[in-house]
Amino acid sequence: MSASPFSLLEDASSYAAAVDAFLADTARAKVPVWTEGRVDLATSAACAASVYGEARRPAACSYGVMLEPEALPAGLAALIDPLAGHWLDKGEVGAGLLDTLFPQEPRSEYGQREAGEDAGRGEVHSLLIAGLYEHLTVDTIWPLLRAAERRPDVRLRILTGRDAASLAWFTAKQYVRKAPDVQELGMFTAVDRGLSRSGIHLLDARGMETADVRSEILGTRWSRLLLQGHGKDDSLLLADYTICGLNSHVPPKENVIGPICAYSDEPICYRPLDKLIQLRDIRAAEVVLSSCNNGPFTDAAIYDPKYQLMLNAIDGTARDVVAAITGHDAGRAENLSWMESVLAHGSSAAAFNSSIRTAGPSPAYVHFGMGDDEEASTPEPPSLMPEPLLLTTSARVTAYLAGGLLRLNNPLRSSLENLATRIDSQVARESQAVHDPAETTRGLLDDLQSLDLAIVEQFVSNPENELSNSFSHFGERSRIDSSSLASVRCQCGRPAERFIRRALVPTALDTEGVICTRCSDVAFRLPGGPSLLIHAEEDLLQGSVQQVRVEVRDARPGTIHLGLFVAKYGREYCTVTPDLQRVDIGPRGDGETEFTLTVVPYAAPMAYYLTAYAVQDLAVTMARHPYGVFPAPDGSE
Repeated sequence: MSASPFSLLEDASSYAAAVDAFLADTARAKVPVWTEGRVDLATSAACAASVYGEARRPAACSYGVMLEPEALPAGLAALIDPLAGHWLDKGEVGAGLLDTLFPQEPRSEYGQREAGEDAGRGEVHSLLIAGLYEHLTVDTIWPLLRAAERRPDVRLRILTGRDAASLAWFTAKQYVRKAPDVQELGMFTAVDRGLSRSGIHLLDARGMETADVRSEILGTRWSRLLLQGHGKDDSLLLADYTICGLNSHVPPKENVIGPICAYSDEPICYRPLDKLIQLRDIRAAEVVLSSCNNGPFTDAAIYDPKYQLMLNAIDGTARDVVAAITGHDAGRAENLSWMESVLAHGSSAAAFNSSIRTAGPSPAYVHFGMGDDEEASTPEPPSLMPEPLLLTTSARVTAYLAGGLLRLNNPLRSSLENLATRIDSQVARESQAVHDPAETTRGLLDDLQSLDLAIVEQFVSNPENELSNSFSHFGERSRIDSSSLASVRCQCGRPAERFIRRALVPTALDTEGVICTRCSDVAFRLPGGPSLLIHAEEDLLQGSVQQVRVEVRDARPGTIHLGLFVAKYGREYCTVTPDLQRVDIGPRGDGETEFTLTVVPYAAPMAYYLTAYAVQDLAVTMARHPYGVFPAPDGSE
């Protein structure tokens, strides 16, 4: 057993004198601990001797607030005092305190420094809240937590304990260094599977089915240990094992509900007794409790503090405890964020909160303890927002399948349904955390290319197919957006109006159209889809052959299939070759191709029109071009 860096004292006067002596010569003295006769704290101090080494003076927080200092013995108040550079009155605590103490640098709406500023040089500020657990109320702490969420440059720290002796023990642990040989990082998760990371001792839900979880946890001295499972105030579930919050050495609180064991003289639990793991027995410098509501405010707790996980961890060996003050949905994304953070010596609480903010309305994790003097900046977690193309595709697939546009036996439905199922899975937070976005996008583009070609082939076999009617179908379920109206010029040179119809139901899509005073409906597309322009002569003769150039704009770079057909009533007299063209789209989103329009010598002299169509990312685009056929000069038909 290593020599203990702690000196245990039971009476307050001896403790006060020892604190004065320690602060006068921190390097040579042991850290005084006032136990007030509590056996559990003495046991924890003995256990902690294998986790911690020499005494140290921790880096002080910028500011501190001591809650109800009159409730603390003089020696404890004196030991807490050096942990903050400036102490504030409790009456100053409020939502605006952080901005008052630490005026914020100009930032963008995304929380980043404005251009020209060196993000690596930003000063990190800190605020310490110290006081008994009974004084950690929602109204006191919650506004600070919400404010700190918006201030990544501010670290909020809390020192607390179930009573003055627990707070004295927790404070004493802030004054010791972790032993040099305590380096192990661990994660025990009962809610995640298939997770691995070099440098971290990891046991996931699958491994827990056969492992001796208790022996693995209790048999190691941990630098930082994450325990993750379902639970509440008093317990955290690791498969068949249970991390227990009960401290049998402290008295119960009157008229406060407890778990089932609070009402029996015999050992009893809602979980297997032989698989309980006493949280105080775990040897760890930092414990992260990743379950719901395991570190609630005193007036928001379900159970008596006697059974609280967070308070039991404070009574144990941990110098730092990261606990959840509320419910949350931490999962794979947060676990990955935590692993990257601890490997970079970053903050556990910051890693969880920065990741979980996309899934919850408020921060869930709080850091109890002063933290590491060498704490690095927490790596920014990867974005869990799906690629825009994934969401755009989902909307289009939904409208095609659920809006009554495609008949039930349309051969496209099967492929669209399969794609819809894949996208539904891919947009989930866990999928976004697990899979490489680039790989997901590549798979999506392959699916879209195949489906786009299938849609185009339907146009080739039958230009009047169901998707060619999509603009009318969606338009019936939409209304004109008056703010979208824009006066433009048609290709014929006459005035035209561009407009957008906004879908009224999720089974329809917004559509954009152009209507000309002469040519009528000349263009339709889905917003964000490509646009087409047809360049061709308007006056043709019987028996003539014309080249028709079709220009593509606003397309996604890559390839696109493009077709051209004559209105149904004119196909007897006019043909277009080839049926399809494959067009390479450049980085600016444009490309072009040509078709040949052949008019038979006996074509009926009258007005006709051409329709060009393209499909990209399931977005159908159509453009029309009117032309007339005149009798040949000799008058023959």
